[in-house]
Amino acid sequence: MSKHQIEPLFQLIKSMTKSEKRNFKLYANRIGSGKESKFIQVFDSIDKMEVYKEELIVKRAKDIKLSQLPNLKAHLYKQLLTSLRLTQVNHDISISIREQIDHAKVLYNKGLYQQSLRMLEKSKALAEKYERKLLHLEIVEFEKLIESQYITKSMETRADEITSESKGLNQEMGGTIYFSNMSIRLYALYLKVGYARNDKDLLMVSEFFNANIRSVDLTKLSFYEKLYLYQSYVWYYLIIQDFLMCYKYAQKWVDLFQMNPDMITSQCDLYLKALNNVLVALFYTNHLSKFKKNLKILKNLEAVEQVKANSNLCILQQQFSFMHQINQYFMEGQFKAGISVVPKIESFIEANKYSLDKHRNLVFYYKIACLYFGCGEYREAIKYLNRIIDEKDTSLRSDIHCFARILNLISHYELEHTDHLDYQIRSTYRFLAKMEDLQEVQKYILRFIRRLSVISPDQLKEEFIKSRRDLMKWVNDPFEKRAFLYLDLISWLDSKIEKRPVQDVIMEKARNNK
Repeated sequence: MSKHQIEPLFQLIKSMTKSEKRNFKLYANRIGSGKESKFIQVFDSIDKMEVYKEELIVKRAKDIKLSQLPNLKAHLYKQLLTSLRLTQVNHDISISIREQIDHAKVLYNKGLYQQSLRMLEKSKALAEKYERKLLHLEIVEFEKLIESQYITKSMETRADEITSESKGLNQEMGGTIYFSNMSIRLYALYLKVGYARNDKDLLMVSEFFNANIRSVDLTKLSFYEKLYLYQSYVWYYLIIQDFLMCYKYAQKWVDLFQMNPDMITSQCDLYLKALNNVLVALFYTNHLSKFKKNLKILKNLEAVEQVKANSNLCILQQQFSFMHQINQYFMEGQFKAGISVVPKIESFIEANKYSLDKHRNLVFYYKIACLYFGCGEYREAIKYLNRIIDEKDTSLRSDIHCFARILNLISHYELEHTDHLDYQIRSTYRFLAKMEDLQEVQKYILRFIRRLSVISPDQLKEEFIKSRRDLMKWVNDPFEKRAFLYLDLISWLDSKIEKRPVQDVIMEKARNNK
């Protein structure tokens, strides 16, 4: 991805669907004038571009001067957002509530207090139904303002009602904000380091979690308080690699939505993320039957109108579906079959290159590389691993950067690229040391690959057997076991010992696991 900042207007236009562009043109033509026709020309020029170039806009639109472009771009950006807001008002409950609050403000400004209060009552009912506490609080505060100017006989009782409502909302919002702060901080930690690598990582995350987690009565918590509490537990157990407990709280997260079906419509993005985390935990606990059941639920959401009408939800649903399709191929050892999904993922990444973040792309590239490695296509594996290795910013998901380099070494060994293997091993060693990710398993693998490049062919099998025996002592180690989450080294060694494809070994293990 380009290091240069993407022009926001270009990014917005490229993120729009065909129907959204068509609706914008209809909207723009309704408000058309001499000035507006120029911003439509700017829109048409940018829409046809693959790479943003301002000089190309001026060249295509003859009656636009370069000096006019900043104002036209700002005007176009504003009109695009206005058009998109109009198209989304029936699909996004927050926008719908906000629209009613705006209408109430217009009526208030006209001095029509009673009508404004009736409009606020409608918006409040929606805010209560879908637990939009911030909007609910804003509505109550607005009601206070109107009530202070619109005097009625019931003013005394109404004042008590409205102040009590405001006080309750403020208290509830405090709990929601507290748990959401904890959740986002734990998630940021997970994105930075991945799984706990050592005692220092474990102590840091445990101390933070235990110092901030509260003893609560779940029956008294609101929907969002429970949601962010469950999220916090999911990130915590994911970091410390307790996948059974991670599954427990991810399932509570899903159950919370299924017990409040209106919230699935209202907060579908958080429901999708809940399903994603259930599937992540089931993948790491190797529970294939439950995994398939939940993946089916996730895939079926593609047909839901709410998802189809929202680009963000559509991207999330496809992203998670592709990710877990690959995970299912891993669990079943169906690496060759998994290759069939790679062109679809490539198309998905290209189509959403202005929306997908680097983290998602890194995960996709690593999983695709593992697919190719699993079916013996090492050159293709290296191609995708190089996309990770060539990324200069290693601060995000340093764990993936580290294990991509190790898998890259093993792939070069399989291709018998022994000439530069020693240099690559030293380079990988330096990188892991720099990233503070040089654990005993990684050190052993680097020494092991170096030995493989110099021992005679008749000694190979014995070396593989010895290495398998040595590595098995770390499989259940609290920190060292994380290496086996990224690389199924034991199955690879089994394939070398038994002289058969690694996917056959994993497929057999999957059958036995059932």
